[in-house]
Parts: sequence; C-alpha cells; structure tokens
Amino acid sequence: MLKLGVLISGRGTNLQSLIESCQRADFPAEIVTVISNRPDALGLERARHHGLKAVALDHKAFKSREAFERAMDGELKSAGVELVCNAGFMRILTDWFVDEWMDRQINIHPSLLPAFRGIHVHERVLEAGVRLTGCTVHYVRAEMDAGPIIAQAAVPVLPGDKPEDLEVRVLQSEHRLYPLAVRLIAEGKVRVENERVVFTDAPAPGTPLFSPGLA
Repeated sequence: MLKLGVLISGRGTNLQSLIESCQRADFPAEIVTVISNRPDALGLERARHHGLKAVALDHKAFKSREAFERAMDGELKSAGVELVCNAGFMRILTDWFVDEWMDRQINIHPSLLPAFRGIHVHERVLEAGVRLTGCTVHYVRAEMDAGPIIAQAAVPVLPGDKPEDLEVRVLQSEHRLYPLAVRLIAEGKVRVENERVVFTDAPAPGTPLFSPGLA
C-alpha cells in the first residue's frame, strides 16, 4: 500500500475523492496524514470524520516559507509518507521542498496543462474562447503548474457557460482523475524519464472528445 500524505488549503473535495478511493478493497494506496496550512480548512474536518490524522500548520506562524516547509516535511516523514498529493494546496513551494520530494509529489490543476497555468483558470478559458478545457495531474516542479504530466481529462466548454458552471464540471473530472493517477503510480506503471512520464501497462485512452460534437 502506497502511503499518501495529502496537502490541502480549503474544502478538500479532491481529498474526499482520494478518501473514498482508498476505502475500496482493491485500491493500492492509503492516506496516512492530511496537512493544511490553514487551521480553518474544511478539509481537516473531512479527514477527522474518516478517522485520518489531520494536522494544521498555520504558515503565518512561521518566520519563513522554508521554516514552514521544514515543519511540514517533518510531519510527512514521521507519518511514513511515500507520495505527497497536493489537493487544493494554495502555497508556492520553495526549491528546497520540491527537491526533497522530487518525483514523489503530485498536483492537480484545473486546465489542460501547459495551457492556463496559475489562478482564475475558468475565467481565462472563457475569455480565450477555447472549446475544450479539463484537468491535469502532474509531478511537482519548482516552476508553478509545471512538471511531467501523468494524466489529463478533457471537458467541453458549452455555450453560455459561466466560470462557476465550468468549475463544477471540471471538478467532477478532477475527482475521477486524481485517484486514477495515484493508482497508476502505486501500481508501478509510471516512471519519469527525461522529464516526461513513461507508462508500463497503463490503460489506453478512450475515443476522442469533439466539441462541438460530430453530427
């Protein structure tokens, strides 16, 4: 069982999808700790409700980003974490932390990277007029929303969409994609070579998604 440490800052909906996946008998991973940089994060209550270790590390209580990250690093290692899963963790990490967990830390982002990195993603998607958006799970690197891509899901942009509409649909795909990526890693089907993800015996993708749909 791959031991997961989940980092959150807010509601923890992707945390919930990981919790539910880990509860399945055939899922090859378990959550051993949940850490939030915000003591009031609702995701901490989700974790406690399911009997998981939930740690609040208020980043404002530390003198520097590195001091905060060293405390977080200590919590992760004391729990025996093997893979760090950023799930709505709204902190830019230092090079030190990224290097310490190189190829052992993943993140989920609500766009088809490398497009639309950063924040206010859904607003920018609509402004750009693209027809397909989605979400991406990738290994963490020092550059924001960069790193070898593990898995992606495409979501159509529909006529009349508002940012909140798009957010709901993309989030539904995130909740399916993140456990898939974790499973692939836990089963040893993913490795990084020359900053690209290489698969071994991973499932082939389905049929293409067209937007607008084919007649």
